[in-house]
Amino acid sequence: MILRGGVVVDGTGAAGYPADVVVERGWISAVTSPGRAAGAAGPVVDVTGLVVAPGFVDMHSHSDLAVVADPAHEAKVLQGVTLEVLGQDGLSYAPVDDATLDQLRAQLAGWNGDPAGLDWSWRSVREYLARIDSGAPVNAAYLVPHGTVRLAVLGQENRPPTPAELQRMAGLVEAGLREGAVGLSAGLTYTPGMYADDEELVALCKVVAAAGGYYCPHHRNYGATVIEAYADCVTIAEASGVALHLAHCHVNFPQNRGRAGEVLALLDAARARGIDVSLDSYPYLASSTYLHASLPSWAHEGGPDATVARLRDPAQRARILDELEVRGSDGHHGVPVNWATVVITGVREPAHERYVGLSVAAAAGAVPPGEFYLDLLVADRLGSSCRIEVGNEENVRTVMTSDCHTVGSDGILTGSRPHPRAWGTFPRYLAHYVRELGVLTLEQCVARMTSRPARRLGLADRGVVAAGYRADLVCFDAEAVRDNATYDEPRRGPSGIPHVLIGGEFTVRDGARTDRLPGRTIRGPAWTG
Repeated sequence: MILRGGVVVDGTGAAGYPADVVVERGWISAVTSPGRAAGAAGPVVDVTGLVVAPGFVDMHSHSDLAVVADPAHEAKVLQGVTLEVLGQDGLSYAPVDDATLDQLRAQLAGWNGDPAGLDWSWRSVREYLARIDSGAPVNAAYLVPHGTVRLAVLGQENRPPTPAELQRMAGLVEAGLREGAVGLSAGLTYTPGMYADDEELVALCKVVAAAGGYYCPHHRNYGATVIEAYADCVTIAEASGVALHLAHCHVNFPQNRGRAGEVLALLDAARARGIDVSLDSYPYLASSTYLHASLPSWAHEGGPDATVARLRDPAQRARILDELEVRGSDGHHGVPVNWATVVITGVREPAHERYVGLSVAAAAGAVPPGEFYLDLLVADRLGSSCRIEVGNEENVRTVMTSDCHTVGSDGILTGSRPHPRAWGTFPRYLAHYVRELGVLTLEQCVARMTSRPARRLGLADRGVVAAGYRADLVCFDAEAVRDNATYDEPRRGPSGIPHVLIGGEFTVRDGARTDRLPGRTIRGPAWTG
């Protein structure tokens, strides 16, 4: 097949140039001057007026269930995404046993839903990746989730592991890496990950470093102590020797306006000392998570049933509300909650659908908003999701100029009104921050979506349009590409991305999703087969 007449933006950051791209048996066999694909025979796809770029890599994704339960997966496929990194924020569904899987399904319903009829027969990382390999809408890489590992060994207990328990945790991490994971994630404002001290994380990161993987933390604080929290990630990486990738690298809350430069200076200094650091971000001001994430860590001890019991107890409720509204819960990054900034985006129970799209303050009506919040968590069995409007535009722009920046949507796909980043992240970068604002050039932006993440993942055959690379490609109109997803209509697909290919197979053709499922897993360097 020949993609003829386009402008190749090859992912390296080099200037785009007119060229034809020849695809054979899933690989790029040649990139030639226009009309000079000598000896090539096969169908010709006219891409005149389009950019031909490597397929986009979503470095921070919550499609863990979507890749096995939603064959269309239009949210990501229509954006030009050909590879997603799963297992984020220290919480996912492998490795598990029956008991921990039940707990995780309850805890993560606000992130991933709980799809009816899904075959949950996997338990190990190997089995989960094999499920994806049976045919998926995108390629996928997986991070061993630290919180899931901790849950398997310590349950929801808030204490350090014994030496024997730490050894067992290390064994689970090592096994996950041998079974194909690319690294370790952590969710240090989510339970049970937030119960871990640095000594525990350093010990596990040493296992990851020895396997050639990387450490991807949702770190301890994006609010009151944000600079210290980023510095702590660097300390862990330096002590363990692990490569560090900072998830959704944002500097949020009003008191941190204009401080992103401090974070980048910290990371530049770490890189100057030889620490391997990269990061990702999404181009929006609101964050998104499950609604009960803001609760103080102690309220989560013992699992979802214990949490709900505390929310029903008057004395415990009073203590929780004091931490949320006065002192600043560790689950809300040490900042007292402004209920007007917490918007309900999805619920488990249909009876609560009337609250979707409203802030907690607005939904509460005459009821004190903190009380309403706790009542909704109980009534919805912790199944609600939310967005939190605490971002700073100047910080978002500063972060994306970093030399180690990549793109991650952090896209949550569940709920009636999820965050639009799930459907709009990649075209929004291209439309708003490249074409409209000029914060990045087109070539710089494409590199952040392609070759940079490929390097972090250790992929020598992806992320660049060149002979010998996999034919994971996206064709888009640089003058027309646009995100159409909004906070009110978050499931609107983008414009200006007519073709997407994985391994030379069209997942999007002429702007429409095909029925192809060519996605497979990307295995980490320690994979033993």
